[in-house]
Amino acid sequence: MKVYHVEHALLPEGVRSSVRIAIDGGAIGSVAAGTAVAGDEKITGLMLPGMANVHSHAFQRAMAGLAEWDAGGRDNFWTWREAMYRFAERLDPESQEAIARFLYIEMLKAGYTAVGEFHYLHNQPGGAPYMRPAAMAEAVAAAAATSGIAMTLLPTLYVSAAADGRALTARQKRFGKTVDELLRLRESMRGKAGVTELGLALHSLRAVPTALMSEAIGAVEASSPIHIHAAEQTDEVEECVRFLGTRPVEFLLSHFAVDRRWCLVHSTHLTAEETRGLAQSGAIAGLCPTTEGNLGDGIFPLPDYLAAGGQLAIGGDSHIAVDPAEELKMLEYSQRLLHRRRNVGASAAVPHTAARLWADAARSGAQALGLNAGAIEAGRRADLVVVDTDHVSLAGRDGAQALDTYGFVAGKSAVRDVMVAGTWIVKEQRHGGEDRAIEAYRESVQRLLSG
Repeated sequence: MKVYHVEHALLPEGVRSSVRIAIDGGAIGSVAAGTAVAGDEKITGLMLPGMANVHSHAFQRAMAGLAEWDAGGRDNFWTWREAMYRFAERLDPESQEAIARFLYIEMLKAGYTAVGEFHYLHNQPGGAPYMRPAAMAEAVAAAAATSGIAMTLLPTLYVSAAADGRALTARQKRFGKTVDELLRLRESMRGKAGVTELGLALHSLRAVPTALMSEAIGAVEASSPIHIHAAEQTDEVEECVRFLGTRPVEFLLSHFAVDRRWCLVHSTHLTAEETRGLAQSGAIAGLCPTTEGNLGDGIFPLPDYLAAGGQLAIGGDSHIAVDPAEELKMLEYSQRLLHRRRNVGASAAVPHTAARLWADAARSGAQALGLNAGAIEAGRRADLVVVDTDHVSLAGRDGAQALDTYGFVAGKSAVRDVMVAGTWIVKEQRHGGEDRAIEAYRESVQRLLSG
């Protein structure tokens, strides 16, 4: 057992100073306030529970910045999607692994300790399976294993091109699997190095008919995390109303036993009834603020959702940014712009906005990934992040003020050390594998873009 004496730590009850934390194997053995004793290892700075990135399409990291030009005044999510489809056609298992490994190291250095990989890039271009059908999933698992991040793999069912059940387009055939094929792929990944937990993703109500959703859900473990894109775009909402007779989140809540193992990704466009229903279900709203801002998706109804007791987590999605502090800042700033007031994410119980949003997103993010993590308390996984309070932007701040300044000013530049399951993966802002990962990433991207 290793005991650390931490200068400041974000505990479930708030930021506290002079905290002794015992790590037993990969878990937190005990947490107690008190002065250091002989044998304790002193940690200066501010310790936070590690953050979960609940929604990742790893391959999209390599196309970040390539769609920032206007398509004749008509650019929107759907034109971006076509650019993404074209880019996805170039990928193979080798480039998938190189991109994911670089990304996962970026995540770790930024303060993410876990990732939910929403994996739908299954097949070769044109739709034929690889000789090893799970080759692309194996690539992201290998990337997780070598980076040290905890990964919940979410093999994704993708069957149709629209809510009316029409066939996949030529570019979408890379994503297509029948329920049986997907379940076989999923089972083949069980126990693989790099796969910490195994869940199930249903791409969306546009891409998976209701009967097949029920079949897939019924075939996995009752504890398995279930993730789905929902209500990201107004066109998607209108399509569901046209073909399914109701809005996407309303449909899910009325047709499925949505509960705490579900994560509804985006959930941007909700009615008041859907907002309350989602909050009361115990499911997690998986928000991706920088991607949603980049794509022009819209703004999540945060105050009403929090007032109803809703739980939220954050995801990097297209990885236009790789920084949990930036995701939470974008979430808060979008609310300030919409409601024209400050500190929308704070509460009477937790008046420091960064403290509330980080604690809520870390705890709920771990739940969404099926991990016993997300809080600094006994029995949880020892997934921890240390913010450097000697960072110039944090000068003169106490614990709570340091967290605010980290969240709204310094961001990932102030992340110093990162622990996953009791092992230090990042020390003094360095990851042991980052140089090799950068080289492989650069070579892969240059090859992909030169074709």
